[in-house]
Amino acid sequence: MCIPPILGFSDEDKVGTIQPYDDALVITLRIGGYDVKRVMVDQGSAVKIIYSDLYKGLNLEPDDLMPFSSPLVSFKGRVVILKGQIRLPVQAGMEIVEVDFIVVDAYSPYIAIVARPWLHMRGAVSSTLHQKIKYPSEGQVSEI
Repeated sequence: MCIPPILGFSDEDKVGTIQPYDDALVITLRIGGYDVKRVMVDQGSAVKIIYSDLYKGLNLEPDDLMPFSSPLVSFKGRVVILKGQIRLPVQAGMEIVEVDFIVVDAYSPYIAIVARPWLHMRGAVSSTLHQKIKYPSEGQVSEI
């Protein structure tokens, strides 16, 4: 019987961060075959988003989108116009998972946002304090 590794954080995980730390957790992920910087990890949301700049940068066409009609409210409380939904491969470490992203045409300092469903799919835990994500991979703990 294989016992899964325990995922947790210690003070050693804060090495390299400036404390006290109060910023969002922002990482680099491989999305659609490209390394994408400025991906925010939003533990408080279920919505995975890519912004128009990434959509265009991946050379995706309007025909690649699936309809998505639920309203989305921005961080500022405004209703955001959605272009649609698209499924893209997201790679962290050696593992690739398919993620359904909502495509949004709005300004953001981030290129994409991943949320709770992505973390749960990975069996991952994140810490804004430590500025890391830890997840099980081949019987060990890997981190982003």
